[in-house]
Amino acid sequence: MMLFSLLASGCGDKTKVKPVERWTPEKAEAWYASLPWLSGCNYIPATAINQIEAWSADTYDAALIDKELGWAEELGFNTMRVFLSSVVYENDPEGLKSRMDNFLSICSKHGIKPMFVVFDDCWNAESSYGKQPEPKPGVHNSGWIQDPSVSLRADTTALYPKLEKYLKDLVTTFRGDERVLLWDLYNEPGNGDHGNESIPLLKNAFRWAREAGASQPLSVGVWKNTLTDLNKIQLEESDIITYHNYSGSEENQQQAIDTLKAYGRPVINTEYMARTRGCTFQKIMPLLKANNVGAINWGFVSGKTNTIFAWSDPRPDGAEPEVWFHDIFRQDHTPFDAEELEVIKKCNNK
Repeated sequence: MMLFSLLASGCGDKTKVKPVERWTPEKAEAWYASLPWLSGCNYIPATAINQIEAWSADTYDAALIDKELGWAEELGFNTMRVFLSSVVYENDPEGLKSRMDNFLSICSKHGIKPMFVVFDDCWNAESSYGKQPEPKPGVHNSGWIQDPSVSLRADTTALYPKLEKYLKDLVTTFRGDERVLLWDLYNEPGNGDHGNESIPLLKNAFRWAREAGASQPLSVGVWKNTLTDLNKIQLEESDIITYHNYSGSEENQQQAIDTLKAYGRPVINTEYMARTRGCTFQKIMPLLKANNVGAINWGFVSGKTNTIFAWSDPRPDGAEPEVWFHDIFRQDHTPFDAEELEVIKKCNNK
C-alpha cells in the first residue's frame, strides 16, 4: 500500500552521499538501449511460502536457487523480480545483505540481473519472524505477507526510521553493483484496502533511495487505474515506467502500452500471465516484445506459494487445477505446457 521522518537513517557515514535526481528520459532510454530485451518472472524458490522464508538464514536455499535459475537460463530469461523482507533485515541485517550478495552471484552465473522489490501492500496483513506457516491447501499465496505489517503503520514515528534504515542500507550496500537491474521500491501501493494511506510511504521510498545515492533506476509500478493519486506519484517519480496487467485482451494490453509509452521512458510489464483470464504467454509475450516492453510474468516453479491456483478460486482439496493460473514448471522440471516453453524461447532468441 504508503509523515516524513526527520530522523537519521542510522546507516553511518556511508549514507552521506549526494542525493541523486530523477533520471531524465534521455538517460533512461540510453540505459534501456544498453540492455537486451528484458524478460523473466517474479521469482521465489519453490520451498518458500513468502519473503521471510525465502531470505531467513535457516531457510535460504542457495543450491535450489542455483538449480531453478539454471532452468530460467535455459529459457533465455535475463531478469527476475524478487521481493525482499524488512522483517528479516530487522532481525538479521548483515545476514540478509550477505544472502542478497550470494543471490546476486548465483544470478550472475546464469546471466540474470534481478530487480529487488522493497515494500509490498499485498496479501496477509501481519507477519512475524521465525518459522512460517504451512500453505493452506489450494489457496493462492496463503502465506504471502504485506511489508511492513499493517499493525505497525499507525505509528509512523516508530516505523519510518526503521524502514528508512532498511531501505537506505540496502541501497547503499548495492548502489554501485552492476548485478542489480533496478529497485522496484513498492509493490502495488494502495492494495489491501490501503488506498491513499500508502502515499506517505510511497513518497518516502523514493526519497530515501535517492538520498542513498542509488545508481540503478527506481520504479514503482502502476497497477490499478482508479488509484489516480498514487498513480500520479508513481509515474512522476519513477525513472523507468513499470506496470501490471493481467488482461487477456490484446487490445487492452496494447492500450496500456501506448498510454505508458507516452511518458517518454522505457516500459516494463512486471506482472502478467494468468491463464484462466486469457493472459497467456502465447498471446501476450510476443506483443510485449514487439513493443520493446520488458516482460516479467508471475511465477516460475510451482511450490509453497500455491500460485497455480487462481486468486479467488480456492481448492480446499488441493487438487491440481486443470489449467494453472501462474507458474511454468513443476519441481521435477517438467513444464505445465511444453508449447509455452517454445514461445518463451522464441521470444528470447534461444
